[in-house]
Formats: sequence, C-alpha cells, structure tokens
Amino acid sequence: MKKIILFTWMMLGMISVYGAGDLRIFSAANADEKINAKIIEKELEASGFVISANTDMNGPFLKQFGKSDFTQFNLLTVFHKSLTDSLVRAHTDAGIFIPMGFGIYQRNGDKNFYVSVLTADAMKKIAGFDAPEFALIEKEVLAVLKKALPGAKMTMSEPALPAEGPLLTRYVKPTDAASWESDKGGVEMMIEEGLKPFGFILSNTTDYNLYVNEDVAPSPFDFYDTYSICKLKVINTVANTRPEAGTFAPCSLMVYKVKGSNEIVMGFPSVYNWMSSAHITDPAGKAALLQAQKDFEEVLKSVTE
Repeated sequence: MKKIILFTWMMLGMISVYGAGDLRIFSAANADEKINAKIIEKELEASGFVISANTDMNGPFLKQFGKSDFTQFNLLTVFHKSLTDSLVRAHTDAGIFIPMGFGIYQRNGDKNFYVSVLTADAMKKIAGFDAPEFALIEKEVLAVLKKALPGAKMTMSEPALPAEGPLLTRYVKPTDAASWESDKGGVEMMIEEGLKPFGFILSNTTDYNLYVNEDVAPSPFDFYDTYSICKLKVINTVANTRPEAGTFAPCSLMVYKVKGSNEIVMGFPSVYNWMSSAHITDPAGKAALLQAQKDFEEVLKSVTE
C-alpha cells in the first residue's frame, strides 16, 4: 500500500511570501584567499553547531568535468545541537534541516569570498509551519558569520520566484510494532541501492537520536535519520549561474518513525526550492533539477510500494 503526501506551499501571487529574498549572501574581500570554509566551520563548532560535513567540491568538479569555475566551492552542512533538538521534538518534519546547508564559494578571478544561507522565513516556508527555533537558529548563524567574516557585506537575494511545485515532498510507508525494525532496514537498503543507478551520492548520514538531550526527555522517535544526498552534475550545472544555490545541497532526506506510530516517514525539500529561492531560470539548470526530482521520487516510490 502506498500513501503519498505532498505539502504544497506554492502560494502563487502572495506578495507577503515572495516579496523578500530567501537567501542571505555574505561577501568578504579575499584577494589573498586566506578566508576559507574551515574558518566558518571552526566558528560554527564554537557556537554550539554540529558539523555534518564540509565537502570541497572543486576536486570532484575537476575530476568529472575537467574544469571548475571556482577557486573555492564547499558544501558545509550543520545543525544547532540544542535548538534543533527542541525544534524536532515539536515539529517532526523539521528533520529536513538536519543538517542545514551553507553555500561557500569564490569564483575564478573574483576577489570576494561568499557564503549563502537560508533565512528563517524561507525555512518556515519550506517546512510549512512556523516555530520560534527558526528565528533563534538564524540569529546564531548570523552571529557566527559576522564573527568569522568581520567587515563582510550582507545582502538579500532577489525576491523568490513563484514556486513551480510543492516545496516539501513527503512519502509514508505503513509499518507496525512487530515489523518496524525490519522495515527500517529494508527502507534504508532500498534507498541506498536505489540512488546509485540515478547517479546520486550519499555523502553523509546523521542519526538525530544520538544528539537528543535525555535530560529534557527521551527521544520521541524509534529512529530518526537524515541522509545528505547530492548529484554532482546537478550541483555543477546550477553553480555555473547560481552558486548561492549551494545552500540547498546536499539535499537532506529525513527518514523517521515516531514511537507508537504505524508509519515510516520520508521527505525532502523539493528542487522547486532551488528554482524559486535561487532564481534558477536557465534551461540547463532547470532540466537538471527537474530530472533529479523525478529520479529521487522514483526511489522513494519504490520504497513505499
């Protein structure tokens, strides 16, 4: 039995939603290239964030495509330990931001270093709910970036384009108390094996239950894992025109089961976020993203059938 739920937060024509940019972009003078992703990572760790991965994409770009348009291009994924714990306890689908992404880049010939991050309002829009933790996490992120990049200029991205599809894609697989552990193993195996033929790479896995504050209360989940998934061709194609979209990569796929429930939930932020928030309109970029969405959905459909 298959149950598919798509949360559609398109809100076409609503100026209140699409009137402001979804990304904050920091730029800092870096002609000598002394500023790099390691500096951002260090400050984040000192401020209560857990680093999931800090991946230098230049090596893979050069290996697969024979060139890179960047002197630096990193995908840094993190989550705030205490604030994320509070957020996920209150809103189970918040796992799509465990971890959240930072796009970090500097183009060849450009003397500036850039970092892009989602705003709190953008996270609310993607998740489909409001929560005070979004603003608190944003506050911590901004404090880190201001400390790590003294004198940096912060600008907002262009107002988001109307979304062309649902911002959150969500699938549910029925299970029960007697079989959920074996079902979990089957789901994980099918996801990992299903990604390979489509060219997706599983770059990192985060077990939320390892970071639960047991002094507050035991975890409400039998398990809660998020998979950081990327496709090199998609990232490279999009980066050519909109490197700030790196904040959406890798994609976080949440897979969890609430204690006492009879379903395993899977979900990820759709590629329509990239297109809307980062203004991706070029045909090559859109085609790569839409194909990735289709392929990713095929993997999850096979899990729920």
